[in-house]
Amino acid sequence: MSPMMRKILMIFPLALFFTVTCLAQTSGFEGIVLGPDGKPFQGAVIKMERQDAKANYTVKTDKKGHYFHGGLPYGTFKVSVTVDGQERDSIPKVRTNGDIIPINFELKGAAAPTAAAPPPVDDSTRGMSKEQIAEAEKTKKAEAAAMAKNKALNDAFNVGKTAAAANQWDAAVDAFTKATELDANQHVVWGNLADSLASRSKANASTRESDMTKASEAYQKAIAIKADDPAYHNNFALVLAQQKKYDEAQAELTKAAQLDPPNAGKYYYNLGAVYVNTGNVDPAATAFKKAIDLDPSYADAYYQYGVSLMGKATIDPSGKMVAPAGTAEAFQKYLELRPDGPNAQPSKDMLASLGATVQTNFSNRPAGSSAPSNQGKKK
Repeated sequence: MSPMMRKILMIFPLALFFTVTCLAQTSGFEGIVLGPDGKPFQGAVIKMERQDAKANYTVKTDKKGHYFHGGLPYGTFKVSVTVDGQERDSIPKVRTNGDIIPINFELKGAAAPTAAAPPPVDDSTRGMSKEQIAEAEKTKKAEAAAMAKNKALNDAFNVGKTAAAANQWDAAVDAFTKATELDANQHVVWGNLADSLASRSKANASTRESDMTKASEAYQKAIAIKADDPAYHNNFALVLAQQKKYDEAQAELTKAAQLDPPNAGKYYYNLGAVYVNTGNVDPAATAFKKAIDLDPSYADAYYQYGVSLMGKATIDPSGKMVAPAGTAEAFQKYLELRPDGPNAQPSKDMLASLGATVQTNFSNRPAGSSAPSNQGKKK
């Protein structure tokens, strides 16, 4: 094999194309509060009150007038801004949808002063027996404790998300671990903890094995709570593959593909990438072929499938390179789909080394259209 061909075939490591951040089934609010002077307003209280369930969340604006509250469940909320205990503006019936929803407020001039109102009279226990009053107080305390716990959980989750966004994996792992200790039934927390452990394992060789083991455990806990989330199965599979648990990895990716058919090809491309990076050519070719079968327009999968097959090429007695069946067709298909793609020239070089015909006029054709009749032979 020529030096040029050896260079083309050195594709290690192959970057994973499709990793998924675990944020499924949670949402949040973010925005800016401007004061009457049009400048950022610090210290305003943003209230997020569930209108379809009993749950309330609050956060204050920072010195830039900015607020953010993530990790919220799906539901309908009233979002309001309060200053000095007085509600200044609100938006009802905001439906969370899995994204961070932007809501900004612009405070008008202060409301006209009113005469001081007499303190409110609490008549909620009027007519109750002592036992009923005691039970009501117990319920009230339990609700207050639940709200305090939820605030601590949300604070820890947000710290973890901020740290992860900055690639500060130690801080992210610590924060998400704290969140799991506050509430072990939140799948999104386990998913983000697993993501952070997996990322730290790549950045820190000294904790790699331990982090991979812990990441596997965290993904399993997320899946136990939310088994129909393809992101968890996909990311868990990548960890399993790096632990050389290939059969288990394939099972998880198969599950992810079943749950998310539109992205099924990408899940198998990921498995192929992991196999490439661990030097397993045969299973890599199988995974890339599966990606192609699931997504016939997946150009990168065709290229990587061709490269994987080239790894099994031989030289016949006449000195000609002989590759497995389907190799030339894979490179031709890549060129058909991405004639100007980053792997176009390597694909042509591969075809030339095989003595195959190279199609030369793909540039103005839409992906997936039939092959042209004109063909040229690359010299």
